[in-house]
Parts: sequence; C-alpha cells; structure tokens
Amino acid sequence: MDAGNAAWMLVSASLVFLMTPGVAFFYGGMVRAKAVLNMLMLSTAALVVTGVVWTFWGWSVAYAGNDIGGIFGDPGTGFLLRDVVTVQDGTYTSIDPTGSAYPHIIDVAFQVTFAMITVALITGAIAERVKFSTWMLFVALWITFDYAPMAHMVWGGGLLSGTGAISQWIGAAAHDFAGGTVVHINAATAALIVVLIIGKRKGFGKEPIKPHNVPFVMLGAFLLWFGWFGFNAGSAFGANGTAGYAWVSTTAATSAACLGWLFTERIRTGHFTAIGAASGMVAGLVCITPAADVVSPLAAMIMGLIAGALTCCACSLKFKLGYDDSLDVVGVHGVGGFLGTVLLGFFMAGTGLFEGGDWRQLVVQFLVALIAIAYSAIITFIIAFILEKTMGWRVTEHDEVMGIDMADQGERAYDFAGMSTAILKEVK
Repeated sequence: MDAGNAAWMLVSASLVFLMTPGVAFFYGGMVRAKAVLNMLMLSTAALVVTGVVWTFWGWSVAYAGNDIGGIFGDPGTGFLLRDVVTVQDGTYTSIDPTGSAYPHIIDVAFQVTFAMITVALITGAIAERVKFSTWMLFVALWITFDYAPMAHMVWGGGLLSGTGAISQWIGAAAHDFAGGTVVHINAATAALIVVLIIGKRKGFGKEPIKPHNVPFVMLGAFLLWFGWFGFNAGSAFGANGTAGYAWVSTTAATSAACLGWLFTERIRTGHFTAIGAASGMVAGLVCITPAADVVSPLAAMIMGLIAGALTCCACSLKFKLGYDDSLDVVGVHGVGGFLGTVLLGFFMAGTGLFEGGDWRQLVVQFLVALIAIAYSAIITFIIAFILEKTMGWRVTEHDEVMGIDMADQGERAYDFAGMSTAILKEVK
C-alpha cells in the first residue's frame, strides 16, 4: 500500500465526478433558456441513479469477477459491494487483494464516476424534449445492460480486452486506456439510437435554435478539461510517470484539437467562435482518451488536430442526414472516440503501423470499435424501444414549445417577468 497512490486515486475519482456537473453546464448553456434546468436535472439523474445501481450490482457486473461469456460479470459476486468492503472493529473498511497499490474500495469510487459521465453524455442528444421520469428509468437499465457489460468486456478481462478473444484472434492486444470505446463510442451510439426513436425537436432545421448562455458552455468545457486529468491521468492507477505523461499528452492533444476546430471554423464561417473553442477542446479530450499513455507528444498533437478538424465538419452532417442530435454528441464523442480508438493503431508505441509495428494493431482497434458500436446500438435500441412503447419518451408538443422546465420541473431558470417588474418599480 502506498499513501500517495491512494491519495491520487481519490483525487482522480473526485475530478472525474466533477466532469458530470461540467457536462451539465456545457450542455445547459447550449440549450434555450426554457430548457436549461431540465438539462441540469438530466445530469443530476445520471449521477444519482447510477450511484445506486452501481452500488447494488453495476460494480459486480463490470469488475467483480466470474466472467460470463466474456460479456459480463456475475452480478451476485459483488452485490452491494460485498467483495470489496468488510467490518473491522466496528468500522467498514476495504478488502484488498495482495499487492494492492491502494485500497480496493477506491476502485469502486473511481469506476462509478466513469459510469456517471458516460450516461450523462447521452443527454446532449435528447435535449429539450424527453420526460424526466423516462430518462431516470433509462439510466438504470442502460447502466445495467450496456455500460457495465461494456466496461467488463474492455477493462474487466472480457471479450474486447487486451487479453480477450478478439485480441487473441488478431494477435495484437486491443488498447483503450481511459474509455474511447467504453465511454465515448458507447455513449454516442446510444445517443443516436435514442434520437432516431424519439424524433426531432419542433422546429429543427426550420428555425434557429441557439445557445442561451455561451459563458455556461465555456465554463462547462473548462471544468471538463480539468476533470479529464483525473479521467486520463487517473487511469494510470497510481501516482507515477504514466500518470504524469497522460496529463501532458491530454493537454497537448486538446490544445491542438481546439486550434484545429477554430481554424476549420474560420475557413468555413469566417469566425473563431467561443462555442467552437469549447467543442474543439472536448473533441481533443475525447480523441486522446484511449491513447494517452502510448502515443508520443507529436502523435498526440496530430491526433488532436485531426479530431478538431473532422469533428467540426462532422457536426453539420445531422442537418443533411436529418437526425436531431441536439448538442452534437454523435459528431464530437462518436467521431472523436472512433478516431482516437483507430488512430491508436497507427501511433501506438512499438505496435502501431507508423511506430515499428504492423497492420494487426490497427485491425484489432478497428474491430473492437465496430463491435462496441454494434453492442451499444442493439442494447440501447431494445431499452429505448420498450420505454417508448410503455412510458413514452416525449413531453407533449405544448410543453415542449412552452418550455420543458415548467413541464417537468415546475420552475424557470430565469424570472424575466419578475426582473422586468423590479426594474420598472426602480425606474418609477
């Protein structure tokens, strides 16, 4: 046991937890004023519902062991964390495997924050039109049947892991350092499936739907970047040189991606926008996530630059293809996550195609990304379709037009009428 490792991992877990409030502000600023509270509440549900599900069985399905078919773990082995916690002298403490660098219970804390942020990412695609009650049930089902099994497949020694059946078949170890597949490809695929089921917002493609608070968006982006140091550097699972390098490569890639987005935007529209800067940051963070420990500083910046430029272009495809991904979850997280996962096959130290390796690393990365897309699409469709036919996803058209904040939360973020009255009284 090492106190420094334990402290770093607790800090990392807290940093990743902060990412979900960061997403709430990032998305909250992008929606119209009549829907900002609902957007914040969707992220709140992602936090609290996931926290309960993870404690009961989510941890067990993902990481407790007893692999079942390479797809999920036994939900009973770690049910209510019984494989991790015990009582000593009247106090609960951690059950630690031999040779642990830090208490095992910290792993539970670290991993639940990943589950929280992943499902919260989906909210950006479904903004301004879904029932809060349906969303809460979706979170519970999706964490259980999609996220936890995906985490097991990639990080828990399952089918898509570096030691799993796919890697053995290809002859190269699949690599996903901090969530290119588990988090970003997974969330973006799920977001697209739900959007196709619930349909477009009223007025989508016919009238301008603009962000109501750009400073909120920038605040959210900066919080995400800050939290991402726990996300990536924390995935070294210790206070060590790999953590330090992941911090640096994350910053290099994100900086390059922001520039890539901004200059692409300048060419396309003539402006360097704040929304573009924020989105470019997130695109770079997403792209470097699976590769932060295994690509050189130059490769990290090349990956970031490519991600910034391509995600900027990809976000406009929704208008041509006709799907209402409200806040570009597919364009940023889907494209960015896929790029990071596949580009790793070119730049991974020792095994990448451009780094002394051969085609196998590239093939295994591509194949794992495709399988992750397929799994997420199938599971999400089943869950979302059942909810559509039972509870229904959409609020009424009247509630959507008048504002989902009043329909679902019974509150408004800004009391414009009250402010006007107060100003008039002050003038008189």
